[in-house]
Amino acid sequence: MKLFFFILVFLGILLLFYRAYKNTHKVALNKVNLSKIDSNQKQGSLFNILQISDMHLENISVSPDQLYNKVGDERIDLIALTGDFLDKKRCIPKLIPYLKVFNRLNPRYGIYAVFGNHDYKLKQKDFELLRNTLEFHGCKTLQNENESILVEGKLFHIIGIDDLHSKRSNLQTSYSGVKDGYHLVLTHDPNIVLNMKKWNFDYLLSGQFHGGQIYWPKPYHLAKLGRTMMQMNMIKGLHYYEEKPFYISEGLGQTGINIRLGSRPEITLHQLSLNKNQDDEIQAVV
Repeated sequence: MKLFFFILVFLGILLLFYRAYKNTHKVALNKVNLSKIDSNQKQGSLFNILQISDMHLENISVSPDQLYNKVGDERIDLIALTGDFLDKKRCIPKLIPYLKVFNRLNPRYGIYAVFGNHDYKLKQKDFELLRNTLEFHGCKTLQNENESILVEGKLFHIIGIDDLHSKRSNLQTSYSGVKDGYHLVLTHDPNIVLNMKKWNFDYLLSGQFHGGQIYWPKPYHLAKLGRTMMQMNMIKGLHYYEEKPFYISEGLGQTGINIRLGSRPEITLHQLSLNKNQDDEIQAVV
């Protein structure tokens, strides 16, 4: 009788792991409309940002072709890569087909990337190889740096804050020279938001938590990555802190074991209005 019970438990665990593994293939395309829209504004004036985060190429089930099939028909103005590409040198060549897909999507204003704590596990020479690979394939990497572009005659600042978890972030340097305009922040660890009360941003994109990855019954294993965020129930999706919006992507890959429970791999299309009229009503729809 005991043997039969243990066999049932073992089969149940195998089934659970199989379903959790299959979840890593079920990529979701989430569209976030974060826009200040007045009654006269047309939908076509939205600025579309494709965010890809936490690829973790050691454990990824979403192929480059799958990714393209999900978003190939979308109009994309800018691609934001928010860190944790890999942590092993042998996976750098695996990144290249994905970078070719990003270029194939033809983002009007380019591709921008920041790094995460796993990327910094590489030896320095291997990290340089990762960065050079990104740059060679058209990605502008930002390490506590910013770049300004003109979007329909308006200044648009892309502010790349380096990884907080590995103690590389520097807000002063990241914002150096930034003037009035739209402020988009790219970073890996969303906990940086808690330190940005005095720093202006219109929208911030991050990753890090994988939506819990194993969110059953709660993502206790994430405590070391951001206990404060967990206590505030900020694990994934759109949130506000000090009335400023930020987004935590569930990421595309996995760490540790290649399974997901209570979460799915995510590709995110953020739709923004660059109008800054104070009387506009903020609408956020996920």
